[in-house]
Amino acid sequence: NKLTRPIVEKIAGVHRDADVPKYAPTSKTFVRQAENTPPAVNAEAPAHGREAVFYATCFVNYNKPDTGVLAQRILAKNGVATTALHPGCCGMPQLEQGQLDEVSAMAKSVAAAFRPHVDAGRDVIALTPSCALMLKFEWPLILPDDEHVKALSGATWDITEYIVDIAKKEGLAEGLLALPEPVALHLACHARAQNMGQKATEMLKLIPDADLKVIERCSGHGGSWGIMKENFETGIKVGRPVARQAKEHRYIVSECPLAADHILQGIEKQLDEGQNAPARSYHPVELFALAYGLAPALAS
Repeated sequence: NKLTRPIVEKIAGVHRDADVPKYAPTSKTFVRQAENTPPAVNAEAPAHGREAVFYATCFVNYNKPDTGVLAQRILAKNGVATTALHPGCCGMPQLEQGQLDEVSAMAKSVAAAFRPHVDAGRDVIALTPSCALMLKFEWPLILPDDEHVKALSGATWDITEYIVDIAKKEGLAEGLLALPEPVALHLACHARAQNMGQKATEMLKLIPDADLKVIERCSGHGGSWGIMKENFETGIKVGRPVARQAKEHRYIVSECPLAADHILQGIEKQLDEGQNAPARSYHPVELFALAYGLAPALAS
């Protein structure tokens, strides 16, 4: 807010205008909701019998639990029984600072917590691409001889990758309806780095009559770099071409939630007088849930 952000800028160096994540109440974290109000699993779905465990990730668990809740509803509709865990951070912020000892400690702890699920044959689904990248590729490079890390790497999926896999192998449950407005989809850098193809694009194209503008270019956010006082305006400038391509669309979507909000801020700076930016940004699974009728709050 206008009162405290200048103070935060002075003390922590976070630019007063940079959008920063908000925290969900403790009772509403994704893991807590997954435990307390799990959705019923559709036993008639073609993929019924699959079991998976969500790696909740710090951001989804604490900042945007609705992404996890809707992902769980989508998989339940498609017959997949799921649980959720958040035994610790993936260590991406520490990796960016070169703190490999801290990343190693986190990797060992988290991988050990997931090992019983992997051994039980459950898939592990990460809800943000940065964390999926860490589990799949970065941890095995840092700890190549750790058996828990290797096992987890082989079992990990990005959420959009997993839904597309269901569509290709078993087929999706019926019920997807067209979205009411066009979509601008930004492909997150850490999704591209997973070398899995444009899974968010493939997933959203499963929605009937999808009107999709795909943008494969850096948003300019760069993790915590983009919110710092000395970098924020540069980050907005780098992301200007993305915002320019996205600004005529109702739905601004990115697999990276930080990039999505950064793009939204870039759009706000490009609007002509009298124009309004979209009220919010979206993760691809939120729109997929909307198309399934599983996200009534997003329809307004």
